[in-house]
Amino acid sequence: MSFEFVYLASQSPRRRQLLDQLGVRYEVLLLGTDEDPESLEVVLPGEDPEAYVARVTQLKLLAALDRLAARGLPAAPVLCSDTTVALDQHILGKPLDADEALQTLSLLAGRRHRVITAVAVAAGMAGAAHLGELAPQQYRALSVSTVDFSEIDPEQLRRYVASGEPFGKAGAYAIQSQAAAWISRIEGSYSGIMGLPLFETAQLLRKVGVHF
Repeated sequence: MSFEFVYLASQSPRRRQLLDQLGVRYEVLLLGTDEDPESLEVVLPGEDPEAYVARVTQLKLLAALDRLAARGLPAAPVLCSDTTVALDQHILGKPLDADEALQTLSLLAGRRHRVITAVAVAAGMAGAAHLGELAPQQYRALSVSTVDFSEIDPEQLRRYVASGEPFGKAGAYAIQSQAAAWISRIEGSYSGIMGLPLFETAQLLRKVGVHF
């Protein structure tokens, strides 16, 4: 079976931009008013960063499958992705306020960190998604990249935080923003650091029959 489009279970403009780059047609599967995605992002005690982002992506995918079934929308694959930043084994999530954003960026300055993005795709709908069972034809991938930050002047950090750019972003920065001026080296997937690794995503979408 082939599909002409995919449901994107994310409101990230960066992920939409990256799907546009691939030439994939998509419809955004918006959250319901009763859904709290932040509750799915709670870190478990002692959780490894790679295990964390894979687990959160799986939870978001299952929630999206339930959402699709409940709304009676036409069957099509569902794509979900989540990104986290890790300094050694310490997970650096989305900053809650300016102080936390500044603290996070200060930790990253002059050091190497990992950007980990998990991708999951499921074909059709899963009536048992709410039970935590795997949907038929579900495929997953993990992209791990390393990013080296140079030393950063504290005043530059304060200006970046004041711009509002760090909010809503794991690790308090976006690689496609002015923060790119601090990045001396990356190893891995640039699109994965943005939030959706295109190589892995294209492979998964083809496995479930998305035509592009």
